[in-house]
Amino acid sequence: MAELMSDPVVSPAWLAERLGDPNLIVLDASWFLPGSARDPDSEFLEGHIPGAQRFRIDEIADATRGLPHMLPTPDAFAAAVSSMGVGLDSKIVVYDSQGLFSAPRVWWSFRVMGHDAVHVLDGGLPAWTAQGCPLESGPAIQRPPGAFRSRFRGELVRDLEQVRQALETGAAQLIDARPAARFRGETPEPRPGLRSGHMPGALNLPFSEVVLEGCLAPIEALRARFANCGLDLNRGVVATCGSGVSAAVLALALARAGRWDVAVYDGSWSEWGAAPDTPVVMGPSTPGAAA
Repeated sequence: MAELMSDPVVSPAWLAERLGDPNLIVLDASWFLPGSARDPDSEFLEGHIPGAQRFRIDEIADATRGLPHMLPTPDAFAAAVSSMGVGLDSKIVVYDSQGLFSAPRVWWSFRVMGHDAVHVLDGGLPAWTAQGCPLESGPAIQRPPGAFRSRFRGELVRDLEQVRQALETGAAQLIDARPAARFRGETPEPRPGLRSGHMPGALNLPFSEVVLEGCLAPIEALRARFANCGLDLNRGVVATCGSGVSAAVLALALARAGRWDVAVYDGSWSEWGAAPDTPVVMGPSTPGAAA
């Protein structure tokens, strides 16, 4: 059986010791915000963790929704990761080249598809290279196909109507991972056509505040940050952001703090901010406000 651990992240030293494990699959999930001058595919060719496969968030996605990198169907996800050599007994470590940004999105996706033996490399590629661990260049080495089967967990995903209902009834807390200025509506969204502001009643904890020098903050620091933004760890939580990527960073942090059941609003602000009938407010968080 695949190895399970209580912490959602692993260290470079932990990974380096296990690179020869045939059941271990390392995935490079690097992704950058729209407008970035960086190219994750080119950077992968220049240098990646030995044996890593490239997981392209924008391609392993449901393109029919008109929204960025929405979760694919369970069958499409299974086919994509099976082609990378992933099977039901695989131990998966996901990393990205920024430290801790897009890899948690893939961690969450595997959990949605029923696979718990998945972890994020704490500090990502920068931490790996800083500790003198090896890199290889060129395309990914083709692995024998795996036989992954998805077991979809709908409780870890929310859509627009479920989020609307949660805000109206108070059934769950919404925590937004976007930078504070975007949350308050003081700066425009990076994607055109979206209103500025946030959902009434949502809390704000920028994802950067749970990351310290590229690594996930310690448990007590995380709990303090959640408490400071008004989040009650004893109530239901839904994480949201701009397009469902940095929301998964908060889900990862909440898992370290003991809450493995946090859902992510997949469409996030790319959907809510573009919809004509969703309520939007400006300014600081107002917990408890009705939608």
